Amino acid sequence: MLSPAAAAASQPIRRLLIVRMSAMGDVIHALPAVSALRCAFPNIHIGWLIERRWWDLLSSSNQDGPRGPQQPLADSIHAVDTKKWRKEMFSRATNQAFFAAIRELRHQRYDAAIDFQGLLRSAMFSRFSRAPLRYGFAQPREHAARFFYTDSVPATGTHVIEQNISLASAFAAHPLSRSPSELPIHPDAEARVALRLDALAISRFAILNPGAGWSAKQWPAERYGRVAKALSDMGYTSLVNFGPAEQSLADIAISSSAGTAHSFPCTLSELIALTRHAALFIGGDTGPMHLAAALGIPVVAIFGPTDPARNGPFGTRSTVLRDPFSRADHSRHALDPGIARITVDQVVSAAQKLLEPLND
Repeated sequence: MLSPAAAAASQPIRRLLIVRMSAMGDVIHALPAVSALRCAFPNIHIGWLIERRWWDLLSSSNQDGPRGPQQPLADSIHAVDTKKWRKEMFSRATNQAFFAAIRELRHQRYDAAIDFQGLLRSAMFSRFSRAPLRYGFAQPREHAARFFYTDSVPATGTHVIEQNISLASAFAAHPLSRSPSELPIHPDAEARVALRLDALAISRFAILNPGAGWSAKQWPAERYGRVAKALSDMGYTSLVNFGPAEQSLADIAISSSAGTAHSFPCTLSELIALTRHAALFIGGDTGPMHLAAALGIPVVAIFGPTDPARNGPFGTRSTVLRDPFSRADHSRHALDPGIARITVDQVVSAAQKLLEPLND
């Protein structure tokens, strides 16, 4: 007698659940694999489970809608807020929201799920969906996740995007080629960004992002200001993007720029719109850097303790700066000694070379 998984494998898969809940860069790294699946199976219904704060990476509408330019990859989007749930774990509201999310997943009757995240909670959600086939990495980020998969797949490739495609290929049962990332068009955000740029009389600009997920990955903020001054001499305005807890870094960069850099805080949808029109992105191993790469914007990537072979800009013209003194390290608070050795002149030179084709 066939097991439930074996029986399911013998049936055509019509509905597929993608589980990649967070974070920004990691969701972006999953887009090429899902795009490849969409190309390989154009008629399959694809759902995506994601944290609510990253919704704008999949859709420009506040509500789940039909697939199109404003929601290019997913036929259904399922939003959760596990960060809030963990803070209010025993509240009635959390209990109701959690079980509502499970009911929503089960209502779709998914035939298969692919967990690109590899955490215990993401694997559990794939199991809670009742999809009889559940694919995940053979060596997930949290070992216990493996127990929730029916198919554990060894990752191949160096870059995380290549590894995600290898997992998608295992589901497809044949090798998939990388497809361009598809991000939604946000018409309202495009209009807001255009108005702000017009008000500043800005046409050619670079995005500078001095923040990073943890301080060891942050190149000194005052050096971004000096880079902005050099970019101004080349005819490019620098717009400093920053996250909710990074205002002080932005202030340092701007104050060090001799009046050439402008603060440009954005919502996620506005950042997507802004990045589409940038000439260049300069920053570290961050979600905004991966967004720029996904949109085909030239990138100067400043790396320290993380490995650019795995996490570097992918699929766009780029220069990665990483000093040999840097080593893979998960110490999150002290400035990486290697990243501190990267000079302003190195960054400016890399930027100049990437901008040369635009100046011809």
